[in-house]
Amino acid sequence: MKPRILVMRMALAGVVTLAGFGLARLDTAVIGNAHAESAAAPSAAIAPVAAQNAASAATITLPNFTSLVKRYGPAVVNITVTEKTRQTGFSVNGMPSNGDDPFSQFFRGFPMPFNVPHGGGNFGGGQVVHGVGSGFIVSPDGYIMTNAHVVQDASEVTVRLTDRREYRAKVIGSDKVSDIAVIKIDGKNLPVVTVGNADALQVGEWVLAIGSPYNFDNTVTSGIVSAKARMLPSENYVPFIQTDVPVNPGNSGGPLFNMNGEVVGINSQIYSETGGFQGLSFAIPINIAMHVKDELVAHGKVTRGRLGVSIQEVNQQLANSFGLPRPMGALVSEVAPDGPAASSGLKSGDIITSIDGKEIERSGDLPSFVAELKPGSRAELQVWRGGKPTAISVTLGELSDGKQVALANTEPDHGRLGLGVRTLQPQERAQIGADGLVVQSVSGPAEAADIRRGDVIVSVNGVPVKTVEQLRSVVTKAGTTVAVLLIRDGTRMFVPIDLG
Repeated sequence: MKPRILVMRMALAGVVTLAGFGLARLDTAVIGNAHAESAAAPSAAIAPVAAQNAASAATITLPNFTSLVKRYGPAVVNITVTEKTRQTGFSVNGMPSNGDDPFSQFFRGFPMPFNVPHGGGNFGGGQVVHGVGSGFIVSPDGYIMTNAHVVQDASEVTVRLTDRREYRAKVIGSDKVSDIAVIKIDGKNLPVVTVGNADALQVGEWVLAIGSPYNFDNTVTSGIVSAKARMLPSENYVPFIQTDVPVNPGNSGGPLFNMNGEVVGINSQIYSETGGFQGLSFAIPINIAMHVKDELVAHGKVTRGRLGVSIQEVNQQLANSFGLPRPMGALVSEVAPDGPAASSGLKSGDIITSIDGKEIERSGDLPSFVAELKPGSRAELQVWRGGKPTAISVTLGELSDGKQVALANTEPDHGRLGLGVRTLQPQERAQIGADGLVVQSVSGPAEAADIRRGDVIVSVNGVPVKTVEQLRSVVTKAGTTVAVLLIRDGTRMFVPIDLG
């Protein structure tokens, strides 16, 4: 039931907000007037060219969605959710708030009341909170798909059809990893959607959304596919469809249609600095959603394969450092002890370029590919190691649903990297479970690469470094770029440093 809003820092981009838009407040909405400016008439100098363009454009027509909406609009439903919440503390403007409130994440960072009780009540006790989302019927007997965050923690779920019939719904299953939920109403011969193939979508293709933004039932908006396989921060298992279709709070869980009237995605999130639509919306591919739906209906949960590695993106500098022809694949920054990857011989510094023949173009491709595989199955990996490709076979496990390093005052020893480092003390090695060098001062190339005080350098270009002499030796022999593996707040990551 909780709409998601995430505030994050992205490199070189400042602070931005990623907003889920599953629930709209059932309060008064303010609707402004839209204004449009007419374009100036073309000058006489370009009139002949404009006339030619107009003549050729006369045969081009904009898409007409009327037949699509008439046929499939009745299969799109309004979902109203009720939850009784506990109240603790107050927000910045004195209204009560609670981290578990279904609106608290959506309004995080905004000076607004996080939990406004409906119908009055005592601020110290439980309050009934209402929200609205969207969904679509996938079977005539009443199975409905929506977002997990729409129905999460709901005490009551009500479904309203376009003919104003209302049903009490039962939550069949919910999967937080993919943000997919399945609910069921008791009905017969209900209108249903046609499921399409998200893999066949092309960038630039027209798409249409139907949902209940701010509780306005069966609102229709359109746009184009802006990008595919978009990985979002904190969303590791869904390669989103990016569109410019206007969607807002309450659209979450609604269908995204192609021009054939087939559902190709489930509207799930928007990228916004205000909480409202700003031209970037994201939908879960229907292929992934249907797999999750089948698992939830059959088993009540979703099982996913687990590789047991931490990965990161390969940029040009890292590709140069590892001798990779171009940036691609998923760079293994850490291997979980006793996990499937460790048992198969995968190592930190390996770059996974394909799994079972599926190319890993970006690091975000790997988690979704692995998640589709069954625990216990074998997967064939192509790995870039030591400047050449290597084949590794791994038996997958099952996916189940920061430490600080003390600094000592020692004299820095800056070199080609621009780093002052010291060796780890025994108690520090035990604390982080690794050996290496603690960064104490940063300048030059290391500072430009965002190396920080307190980072622990484990290896450089795949060579372990435990002493200052080892570090200096490796860097002296390196080219213009080095890949430094470090531990920061308990997380391993590779950082490329340009030595110029």
